[in-house]
Amino acid sequence: MSAENSVQSGTPVPEQGNSSVVHLSGTSFLIGCAIASALILVAGRYITIPTWFLAVEVFATVIGLFVLGSFRFRIHKNPLTYGMAMVAVATFAGLETSEWHVEIAETGWWNWARTHILSFHGMDDLVHLDTMLFILGLTLFVSVFAQTRLLENITFFLLRRNKGAILPTIIAVTVVVGFASGILDGVSMIGLTIRTLVIILMLAAAPTSTVRYAVMVCTTVTTICGIWLAYGEPPNLIMKANLFPHLDNTFFLLYCAPAAVAAYLVIAWQLRKRLGKQKVNMEDLDVLDINAADVRFLQVTRHGEMLTRVELIEGHEKELGFRTDPVLDRIRKGEPVGLAMVRENVPDSARIKVLGHYVSHSLAETLDTHYELEAAGDHDGAVKAARSVEKILEALSVVRRRTQKIGAFALVPFVGMLILHGIHHEVPLFLASFAGFLCAFYGIFGISKMRSLAMREARHEFSEYYFLFPLFLSITLLTKASFFDQLQELIRNGVESVGPSQVAVAQFAGATLLSAILDNNVVADFASRALLDLDITLMHLFAMAQIVGYALGGCWSHIGSAQSVVAFSFIRRDVDEAYTPIQWIKEMTPLLVEIFIVMIVLIYIYGAMQDWLL
Repeated sequence: MSAENSVQSGTPVPEQGNSSVVHLSGTSFLIGCAIASALILVAGRYITIPTWFLAVEVFATVIGLFVLGSFRFRIHKNPLTYGMAMVAVATFAGLETSEWHVEIAETGWWNWARTHILSFHGMDDLVHLDTMLFILGLTLFVSVFAQTRLLENITFFLLRRNKGAILPTIIAVTVVVGFASGILDGVSMIGLTIRTLVIILMLAAAPTSTVRYAVMVCTTVTTICGIWLAYGEPPNLIMKANLFPHLDNTFFLLYCAPAAVAAYLVIAWQLRKRLGKQKVNMEDLDVLDINAADVRFLQVTRHGEMLTRVELIEGHEKELGFRTDPVLDRIRKGEPVGLAMVRENVPDSARIKVLGHYVSHSLAETLDTHYELEAAGDHDGAVKAARSVEKILEALSVVRRRTQKIGAFALVPFVGMLILHGIHHEVPLFLASFAGFLCAFYGIFGISKMRSLAMREARHEFSEYYFLFPLFLSITLLTKASFFDQLQELIRNGVESVGPSQVAVAQFAGATLLSAILDNNVVADFASRALLDLDITLMHLFAMAQIVGYALGGCWSHIGSAQSVVAFSFIRRDVDEAYTPIQWIKEMTPLLVEIFIVMIVLIYIYGAMQDWLL
């Protein structure tokens, strides 16, 4: 029985590769929560349940995500949040003085349900439905857009223009990615960015520590630099929805864009110190690397998957046998995959099989000949064989260029609908991402394996958000129970006592810390509600401080944000399988401390400007 099946059947099993980790039964937890909910419902008929009890349950859920997701005993986050949501609903049912209880008493159950459950606006208020649908459409859109391999085209164009210099190439790529993350969601951008940067660094034979650092930088670029617009980060959208109509695109451009630019300047300075004068020798560049966009497009078209060179070799360990590790060592030092196999005396049949899976079986023998000649020192013969491969790839690139054009055009309806939503807020936001997706999807519709891969990747990515629905519901229940009125009063007292700038810095630090140990989407939904009914200038200052905190804290640990989860998993799988969460925090901290200091200075500048205006 596999570990996955064991967990689903309710049997605690050790995590593969780590016998000290035990997965608890999600089914048993749900049953326990159902029993607790029933008992609370019965108790609510006889005793008055205080509001703080509901707050404790929601807080326990959020802390449980960290504790039961990071240490020895673990449980999947979906049964945890859905089970605790049942308990929260049962508790809320006993709070007879809540806003919804009063509404039901005055208008009846049917009118309440029609307003809050059977309408789009009601469901949006309940679980951020518009935001979640927008994220769903965006994951679909970006998953399809990624198949066009446009980022690889841009990257290798820049690499050639910079004559193989790594630093200016990565700086330019990360600028593009940081900008795109503000529109297309950093969660959707990070996977593609990581794979592209890793290819460049491996071509330069960069040490493992540098490759690892580049992966971590992808997290900061797609998270912190993506805050410049509301659509780049889910916490931004959540805050925008909670504080509507006070947080519009103008707010993000005036308050968050400068923070994103300042953070990127710190990141670029760190990249300069790390990458130095590393360079790729363009004359020695492998034929598959020169044509990376076409190779990847061909991989997906033929095989329905896109592999890094490390993933390719690890997937053919059976054919390579004891030669697997030496081949991997050569690849990590920058050698082409075919040349590495020839130099490690991998049998011809195994080499051709691996190359056929990497590109196509029709090219495998020609490629293998190219690598054999290269290894034998026959450079002219190797170049001649490489030209044959390039001609075939060039002929196949017609379809890729067509999908790129359609993908680029898909940005028109996407941006157009975003503008329409900004002008008329009653137009649902999710229509923008679905408009972009449907247009881009047309470009790959006829390529069945690519279509399947895009849908599979989008489904897998969005599944990471399922646990948010019950958490959003629980936090909405707290709002309707007037819990956040007390937090708002606490903020007002703080402003009167120590001043707005100090309160803003405290909110920034608190949001950073909480987002490092909890999911930053949850922290955003919880903390932002305490800003309601504040003066608009204070709301803008505090909202900016919180948004930067969510982004910064989301990078600090391996579970703080979806981007951190993706990056950490990639490092463990493809760069350093012994890498630990403690190492992540240790290596990320110096960069984040510098950004943290810069953000505090920026918050004080905005605070001083507001004091002057007031």
